[in-house]
Amino acid sequence: MTTTATAPEPTADTVEIVPSFVRDSWWTPDAAAAAGAALVLDASTGELLAKVSAAGLNLAGVADYGRTTGQAELGQLTFHQRALKLKELAQYLNARRDEFYAVSAQTGATRIDSMIDIDGGIGVLFTFGSKGRRELPNSQVVVDGPLEVLSKDGSFVGEHIFTRIPGVAVQINAFNFPVWGMLEKLAPAFIAGVPTIVKPATPTGYVAAAVVKVIIESGILPKGSLQLVSGSVRTLLDHLDYRDYVSFTGSASTADTLKSHPNVVKGGVRFTSETDSLNAAILGPDAVKGTPEFDAFIKSLVTEMTAKAGQKCTSIRRAIVPQELVSAVAAAVGDRINERVVLGDPRAEGVTMGALASREQLADVRAAVQAMLDAGGELAYGTLDSPKVTSADGTVGVVDDGAFMSPVLLSWNNPEAEELHSLEAFGPVSSVVGYTDLAAAVRLAARGGGSLVATVCTSDPAVARELVTGIAAHHGRVLMLNREDARSSTGHGTPVPHLVHGGPGRAGGGEELGGIRSVMHHMQRTAIQGSPNMLTAVTDIWHTGADRNFTLETEGQHPFRKHLSTLHIGDAIRSQLREVTLDEITQFAYSTGDTFYAHTNQEAAAANPFFPGIVAHGYLLLAWGAGLFVEPAPGPVLANYGLENLRFITPVAAGDSIRVTLTAKKITPRETEEYGEVTWDAVLTNQNDEIVATYDVLTLTEH
Repeated sequence: MTTTATAPEPTADTVEIVPSFVRDSWWTPDAAAAAGAALVLDASTGELLAKVSAAGLNLAGVADYGRTTGQAELGQLTFHQRALKLKELAQYLNARRDEFYAVSAQTGATRIDSMIDIDGGIGVLFTFGSKGRRELPNSQVVVDGPLEVLSKDGSFVGEHIFTRIPGVAVQINAFNFPVWGMLEKLAPAFIAGVPTIVKPATPTGYVAAAVVKVIIESGILPKGSLQLVSGSVRTLLDHLDYRDYVSFTGSASTADTLKSHPNVVKGGVRFTSETDSLNAAILGPDAVKGTPEFDAFIKSLVTEMTAKAGQKCTSIRRAIVPQELVSAVAAAVGDRINERVVLGDPRAEGVTMGALASREQLADVRAAVQAMLDAGGELAYGTLDSPKVTSADGTVGVVDDGAFMSPVLLSWNNPEAEELHSLEAFGPVSSVVGYTDLAAAVRLAARGGGSLVATVCTSDPAVARELVTGIAAHHGRVLMLNREDARSSTGHGTPVPHLVHGGPGRAGGGEELGGIRSVMHHMQRTAIQGSPNMLTAVTDIWHTGADRNFTLETEGQHPFRKHLSTLHIGDAIRSQLREVTLDEITQFAYSTGDTFYAHTNQEAAAANPFFPGIVAHGYLLLAWGAGLFVEPAPGPVLANYGLENLRFITPVAAGDSIRVTLTAKKITPRETEEYGEVTWDAVLTNQNDEIVATYDVLTLTEH
């Protein structure tokens, strides 16, 4: 199709170079260095958009700036303060989404495609902004696991802590998600306190640059915490060492090249990758045509074939269905595509599927499909011919300069064909293949050699269990799809920030996201050993055996009368003994309805090997414990926030006595509130100083 030009066509001499943002300033190469710049075209029209080059950039200086300025700036903030900045950034970017959609459309992405990329990326920032405050301490050290007592007298103890790695996080992203790919890596690194160097893929890196420009304009992130390199970084790993972390998304061949770099192999550079993935969707034998599961399966398969024009690392590449349903599935897929899919320029009204990212990508996909056809695959739907598409002006025809391709579904007579399980056409392409029994379905799914995600679509719990347990070790995520969650599910191809994204084997063997797990990827776990006082000093968490300050004795003040600003770790109170009577136990039993025999029947209780006879209820002891430590006047303690880690150790019989020792264990200010959370170590003991119960009391306390 030919259109009349109304302005001079852009040329390599007139288009701008996509800039890099390094050492807190925008940078582009000089004219001589940029002579070999890569050219970036509009995916739908072939119009020249920009040039990309990082020739002449001082990559060693970029890494050093992150390790020095970036580390220093982020090191001034706690986890909560960093999380609040992510939330603020998410709100700022959210208000600018329409600008990003317009740029994203040039990559061939429809508005829905762009929402997956842009809104999805911003959503990751919101999620980590929330989880960072809810699940991490308002400090810079994370304690991992329980205390280990290493000496009989408790004077030598150990535990594990996480602290941030001292280098930079280099994030090399794929072309298909220039925004989501950047922000889902940035968020956990930023929470951890590790500076980021973003390297987007050349074909769509201009979208990432547009978002980085707005991020920098916001002034929200500290200096050095985010740098962007637009262009080749072939020598960047030369300047990294054990302090640094590389997170790569892209082809397996490129990942293998990076992993073989001496600084990774011998220099200790941390490396994780997400690469090729021949994801599967398995239709259960119960999900015949006419069932909600069959309909949900077809909808999911077509969505994954056409969203982002199939350019998703999580797309369904192999639909594994009962042999007798192969024809029905193929026909239903074709019908849904015919009814729902309109191919064309995403800026045109009504278009639901756009172009591939580039003509080069189109050529690669067509070549992969042809190789599968040559290996025995057959066209069940679609064609490799140039399709008719809707242009931005609404006209329909073949656009020679666009990277358009019709959806293609292949069928295979031989479900064991090697090419079916080894070739990935990274576009709107999938295959349908039949299985004879569930064991065969599991075997076929595993033939992918390790995948990011699989779907199991069934309403039969036994089928779900057999399939999921059979394929789980071959996949990073498994979606169980049926009539109960078909409407609420986020879908086969949509990673969520709360859950792990990654997979074994062919998929790269790495992990991203997964909530706070991904923050820990940017931190070093270290075993620390010493006295309880020393561990308390390092972690800001009181440890049993560390010094206490019994404030009633030393200051004449109950610790509950202290505001958050004057309360200290180790401030404590030790109550007087309180005797327990049989009448009180009986009254509690009948007033609450908890008439369990150990509290009401002397003979039965005495026959129990755990009890000396009738004993006090555990919850009665807790209530008495509260009465022993509480200070009743209003404020600064505002509320009891809950109990954690409760254990009952020694039973208490009538005639015994109990006392409580309460120690300020952890103090967590809330950055946006006039109060914070205090964790109190509570220990109930009897008249013989035997431990009756241990637990943590949580209070909300004014600053």
